[in-house]
Amino acid sequence: MKPKLIVHGGAWSIPEAVETDHIHGVRQSVAEVYPVLQKGMPALDAVEAAVKIMEKDTTFDAGRGAFLNARGEIELDAMIMDGKTLNFGAVAAVQNIFHPITLARAIMEKTEHCFLAGKGAQIFASQIGMTELDPRDLLTPRELQFYKQIKDDPNFYTHQPFEPLPKGTVGAVAMDTQGNLAAATSTGGTPRKLPGRVGDSPIIGAGTYANNKYGAASATGWGESIMKILLSKTACDLLKEKTAEEAAQISIELLEESVQGWGGVILIDKNGNYGFANNTTKMAFAYAEPSGEIIAKIRIDQ
Repeated sequence: MKPKLIVHGGAWSIPEAVETDHIHGVRQSVAEVYPVLQKGMPALDAVEAAVKIMEKDTTFDAGRGAFLNARGEIELDAMIMDGKTLNFGAVAAVQNIFHPITLARAIMEKTEHCFLAGKGAQIFASQIGMTELDPRDLLTPRELQFYKQIKDDPNFYTHQPFEPLPKGTVGAVAMDTQGNLAAATSTGGTPRKLPGRVGDSPIIGAGTYANNKYGAASATGWGESIMKILLSKTACDLLKEKTAEEAAQISIELLEESVQGWGGVILIDKNGNYGFANNTTKMAFAYAEPSGEIIAKIRIDQ
């Protein structure tokens, strides 16, 4: 199989002033990982590596650069899934971890569990030798300034478009040379969320799903709505009868029609075809052509 890789850098508001940063961020993720994927890197390794690159990019709402919750803290969610075995690992509401996607994978591979949250996830991270950072190492001036603006605003709700700031959950979907699929998603959630709030990203079938029989997907957007229709699983199920582009578009239409939801989705079907769609103002994404050419852009909802 010819390997495939597609990533997203969030679907919501992306002001023109930071469009270039978003395009560069998603392009860089694909540019660093795709050449190794072509040489035989497993899909699971590829999606972890691609997400880690974006977790350390302060442009996005994942890892360093994540939004602050109502207490002024950063809580991170992530999930990774193997389309060959249907194994997955997920983590929610963890603090002071640079790469929650790596912690999610460790949960999948080193425990009998699929999902750890909060204090238990922190303890496990320590047990496997992951370094706990000073909270300030994840905080950016941009997010601190925004938090100060909204923390006492009674009219602010987390599902509003966050002008003038973007909402940049990150995700990746890959197919390797063996035809195996994998998907991964990582996020800092919504600004001023209640402590302990968990969105769609670490929920199997909602923010992430992968199954070699049909396809793999990663979602982004208003998590409370995405969870209600299990957007990623819905998109993958549609691949049984629809093309990759049709499955992406129909799943987003269902999100809007069923629960008045907002979001975006990227996917790869079992034959290696890409699909992507969003009903938010914009979505940043990038993918690799078989030739090695990287397409990186902002998709604007029509």
